[in-house]
Amino acid sequence: MLYKTDNELLNKAREAEGKTFGQIDIYNRLSNRKSKGSLGQVIEESFFGYKINSDARPDFEELGVELKVTPIKTNKNGSLSAKERLVLNIINYMEEVKTTFKTSSFWEKNQKLLLMFYEWTPDKERDDYYINKSILYSYPDADLEIIKNDWETILNKIKQGKAHELSEGDTIYLGACTKGSNKNSLRPQPFSEIPAMQRAYSLKQSYMTALVRQHIKQENLVNFAKATDLQNKSFHDLLNEKFSPYIGLTDDEISRELNIKYNKGSKSFIPQIISALLGIKGTKLDNIAEFAKANIQFKTVRLEPNGIPKESMSFENIDFNQWKNETWEGSYIRNRFYETKFLFIIFEYNELKKDNPNRKLFLKGIKLWNMPEETIESKIKELWIEVNKLLNSGLKIEYVKRGKKLVETNNFPKSSFNGVTHIRPKGRDGNDKVQLPNGQIITKQCYWLNNTYVSEIIKD
Repeated sequence: MLYKTDNELLNKAREAEGKTFGQIDIYNRLSNRKSKGSLGQVIEESFFGYKINSDARPDFEELGVELKVTPIKTNKNGSLSAKERLVLNIINYMEEVKTTFKTSSFWEKNQKLLLMFYEWTPDKERDDYYINKSILYSYPDADLEIIKNDWETILNKIKQGKAHELSEGDTIYLGACTKGSNKNSLRPQPFSEIPAMQRAYSLKQSYMTALVRQHIKQENLVNFAKATDLQNKSFHDLLNEKFSPYIGLTDDEISRELNIKYNKGSKSFIPQIISALLGIKGTKLDNIAEFAKANIQFKTVRLEPNGIPKESMSFENIDFNQWKNETWEGSYIRNRFYETKFLFIIFEYNELKKDNPNRKLFLKGIKLWNMPEETIESKIKELWIEVNKLLNSGLKIEYVKRGKKLVETNNFPKSSFNGVTHIRPKGRDGNDKVQLPNGQIITKQCYWLNNTYVSEIIKD
């Protein structure tokens, strides 16, 4: 059937809302449990009645609309998110370099998307998943400017003969994700003899989660960047421009300039400063559209006069049961660093504390950073393997008397482990304990990035 208007197509899609795939599947495609793409195929064949294809043109060519069936999940805290990135079309390195953005395979196939969200739950069969909501999606103007810049970033790497070095961390919203059954899924690239991993354009999981929040949960996300700004400046440049007038000022001077109550010890102080600097004072950082869509999380860095932070950088407390039962590829810590961009708000002291206990903290600048793939697959993987080894063999936990206190020690990797990361306690106090998978009791632990590694990141 040909659809004459977008509304006609969307009304048809909405007829599936509330129905399970088992109810829709008239060709019994779901009986093949190993068929990974079959949920989308059920919608294509059984619901819309067209033959499955891998055509370069959009599924509903008459409207320029591509169909995507994509999962959402309920998290432990009750929030709703996208379960995964939205994989689009395969990148043909040899052909894509001949295109402009408007003639690219990405734009010709994916400029308008019919998104059909279904509810994924781990304890249900696929037949029982149901369609939650359907939306017809066109990229907002500001998003489109960022996506264009992302596409240019991907294309430029291919033109430099570096398709084999592409990484999802290179970009903000539009990724180049690996697409293939294994590491032998290789393709030729035009400006290098080195075969490159097969990759596809994708909208990042954080971008899809933001759409879930906006269109299913009806949350209001606030943009700080306008499309007109992004036509002339990159996202990185725009961020730097917002912060640059305040570089060299102390934190209390910045708070006075922005009319924010100075409260150095408060966890909300720096987030309040960030939203005010971005021109959307009072907006929580996770409600800033660009931060949500790109999964940008801030970290405050306080440098000593020698350029090194006194403290290492802490992250979440570790769920050791989860850690032990995950594969490396599916591990929380690996995905955490692959999927997160960090906005470092960098302050520095010009004096040593011993010389001036009331020393001032000056804004030095910002850095938008994601951990390189190579570091994740080497240093972070080393940590993951070592912790698993210790969890399996039994951790060595001892209590050592230091002065009048009994201090708990263990043989988790220390800051000397590999120069990048380590494990150490992060509980409220020594009584804030957790049970390991083998029954051992230990003070709550978290993973850290070494202060020396953080100082190297900031130097780049």
